[in-house]
Amino acid sequence: MKKGKAMIVSLAVCMGLLAGCGSTGSGTDADSGADTVQGEVQSTESGKEKRNITLTFGTHQSGLPTSGVVQELAEEFEAETGIKIDFQITPDDQWRDLLKTKLDSGEAYDIMCVDADPLSLYSRINPEQNCVDLSDQEWVSRMDPIVLPGVSYNDKVYGIQFPGTRVSACVYNKDIFADLGLEVPRTYEDFKAVCQAIKDSGKTPLYEACQNGWHQVLPLFETGSYYVTLYDDLYDKLNKNEMEITEVTEIRTILGQMKECADLGYFGTDFLSQSVEGGVDAFGTGQAAMMYQSMDWIDEVINAYPEMDGKLGIFCLPWADNQSVSVNPTNNAYFININSKYVEECKEFFDFLARPENLQKRLDGGGITSVCWPEIESRERPEVVEYINSLPQGTVMQVGVSYIDPQWMDVGKDIDAMYTGTMTPDEVFQNIEKRRTEQAQLQKDPAWAE
Repeated sequence: MKKGKAMIVSLAVCMGLLAGCGSTGSGTDADSGADTVQGEVQSTESGKEKRNITLTFGTHQSGLPTSGVVQELAEEFEAETGIKIDFQITPDDQWRDLLKTKLDSGEAYDIMCVDADPLSLYSRINPEQNCVDLSDQEWVSRMDPIVLPGVSYNDKVYGIQFPGTRVSACVYNKDIFADLGLEVPRTYEDFKAVCQAIKDSGKTPLYEACQNGWHQVLPLFETGSYYVTLYDDLYDKLNKNEMEITEVTEIRTILGQMKECADLGYFGTDFLSQSVEGGVDAFGTGQAAMMYQSMDWIDEVINAYPEMDGKLGIFCLPWADNQSVSVNPTNNAYFININSKYVEECKEFFDFLARPENLQKRLDGGGITSVCWPEIESRERPEVVEYINSLPQGTVMQVGVSYIDPQWMDVGKDIDAMYTGTMTPDEVFQNIEKRRTEQAQLQKDPAWAE
């Protein structure tokens, strides 16, 4: 960890005062946020001042599109202002713990990418204590109101979000299905038969990505739209502690089915070390036939492998015979560290990203088919929209039920242990409710008061 030299900082401040320029500042070290370079103001041909400042941007792998469009926008911002954005990317399975450690130690990044949802925002980042109130920013009124609860706390807006509402389903290779004479499965037993036929052909039936730590959890909680059709007022009862997760026996059923598919080799031989990012190549090269993903992912595959255009379809993955689609209005969002030396510069970057032309670049850059900004027209594929609208829809469990999302990565570790045989599906199932109780009591949730 590098430490800035006090003499250099003092000299930079003095030079700024002598020059009568209030926009000087010093750069930020990529690792610790310490001062490392002299703050300078450079004049441009347009007469605008350019500042020699570096803002640290902490994020996890999945927090940024793989296309690099956010980094490209940051380079344009630097060219315009002189303010550099230093992206510090952490593996998905380490990010939440690292961010908490950074916040507790007072060494958090200037800008933080956070999985934002209204139920977990406080426990994850405590916005009142750690983040800048952005309620008065011009762009707040332009964001889709549906995403505001995920970036707000106590009626104040603390974050900015770009991707639109997510809908996930099973993406499949139409050519592989056609060549093998397969039809889209609607029950779990049909799904197993499809997987076996694909496996017999030498391809991976369902690409699973356990390396990231979160993908293997999706079947449990993104099937929430199905659970609510089976239990009256399910989410409300769970949040009031009038019902336990262990009463939703379909979750246990799905865990058993996941274990069975893993044991039968339907996820491939190296699925524990496979990554979400690797799924694009697995699909583009025809090595894998199916993958559970958000609908935006279809464009990601086609951008990397244009020949796949028209060859990808979707269907509802029938875990526990589910035939409904879960919708997730939350996504990654960016927050400004209240202790940053460069709050105004961070706001300036957010303003830059929220310009209509840059919102369009964000959309066109790949990885998403819509942004949560109504002024920008989405580009969802008509056939995808038609299919999704043909099925019952509901909210994903991690957005509707308290103390689900905060334990997401822990559940992922449990599922890995289930796959390797060191835990049983029953133990994974019981742990979910156990952690909910622990977290609720830690938060002093009155519904869990004895």
